[in-house]
Amino acid sequence: MKKIFNKTKLLPIGICVFMFFFSYIIRLNLGIPFFLILLYLCFYKKFTKIKNVRLANLSFLFLISFCLGYYLISQGKSFYFIPVTIIPMLGVLLFDNLEVAYFLSLGTCVCLAFLCPEPFKAWFIFMTSCACAILLVNKARKRAQVIQAGAIAGILQLVSLILLEHLGINQAQRYLIILINGLLSGIITLGVLPLFEYILQTVTNISLLELADSNHPVLQRMVLEAPGTYHHSLIVGNLSDTACSAVGANGLLARIGAYYHDIGKLQKPEYFIENQDIKKNIHDDLAPTMSKLIIMNHIKEGLELAKKYSLTPVLWDFIRQHHGNSLVYYFYRRALEGKEENQEVAEEGFRYPGPKPNTKETAIVLLADSVEAATRSLKDPTPDKIEETVRKVINNKFIDGQLDECELTLKDIEKISSVFTKILSGIYHSRINYS
Repeated sequence: MKKIFNKTKLLPIGICVFMFFFSYIIRLNLGIPFFLILLYLCFYKKFTKIKNVRLANLSFLFLISFCLGYYLISQGKSFYFIPVTIIPMLGVLLFDNLEVAYFLSLGTCVCLAFLCPEPFKAWFIFMTSCACAILLVNKARKRAQVIQAGAIAGILQLVSLILLEHLGINQAQRYLIILINGLLSGIITLGVLPLFEYILQTVTNISLLELADSNHPVLQRMVLEAPGTYHHSLIVGNLSDTACSAVGANGLLARIGAYYHDIGKLQKPEYFIENQDIKKNIHDDLAPTMSKLIIMNHIKEGLELAKKYSLTPVLWDFIRQHHGNSLVYYFYRRALEGKEENQEVAEEGFRYPGPKPNTKETAIVLLADSVEAATRSLKDPTPDKIEETVRKVINNKFIDGQLDECELTLKDIEKISSVFTKILSGIYHSRINYS
């Protein structure tokens, strides 16, 4: 029992209890279907193990749709006026999970249908349009796709209505209302999406693409002040995006996270090798302990810049976790070589503060960051050497425990290694001198 009802389950169970009593007070048993769905999601590991608070967000979306539908029905309006497809479209955009969006739709449609004079007809029309909208909006990267999904959902509502009753000229007004309902649902979804992203502290593919714009102030600063870091981040982004696609993770999120993971280097760009003059390394004149402080501090400075430029908190994880608690090996080795006879050099003092990556996306960015830097330093980057380097770096990260808190499997790691090797071989392979 202790394993089932541990502390991580208290919040979702509390939400379930609240929703049960809320539904009982508002409309007797109408909220029970949603209560049962929430109870299932409490123990649905893919949904709850990252952030249990997402169940509160899910309940919030349900309350909005339920209260809106309840208000329209109580005012004598037909269920054709209820913009039911807004909630599933928001659900799939905000949670990026088809199964959760379907459950949200099912609970919402059942509860709203019981408010209507013809429950089955209402439920059939609601559920058909919601399922269609979810499929069309899933992985959407353009605003036009959301509007198109709303319009098609409206057409599907009309078709469903015609299937359930005889086509009649006197029903033209209802047909027009149900068509406009779908189109407006798409437009309203786009309008309220930024608000829900802010309230729920999440990010969608649409807003991620806005962050990919090279005219963003942070990226502009990187181009001018730390061009080496900017170029490195672009390559890490491409590596991460492709690797995520290979293992079923969110490639767009990883790519944008990679673009911003090293923004802390903007504070002291000249101290990082990719921005330094080849003839001189500034760290040659510094003690290893001072160098490691400067290098490690780019995590803290990156978080400060992220807050200054109001970057979404989702990107903060990439800044914090892209080194995990890895060892700054180069300066640790220098400290060992230069230590006096009775002096001790603690390994813990040369490790990043962490935390370790806790999602596939942040873990892949950590690996891509490491292998890109290691491959770039090869003197004769043949395909075999690149493959050997990639596997060695990833294996070292695995042994060091940097992947312990994410969901990557050994099979995933093998796929990631193959993707990295293929892309890096195309970028850094030796070239024939034709001159």
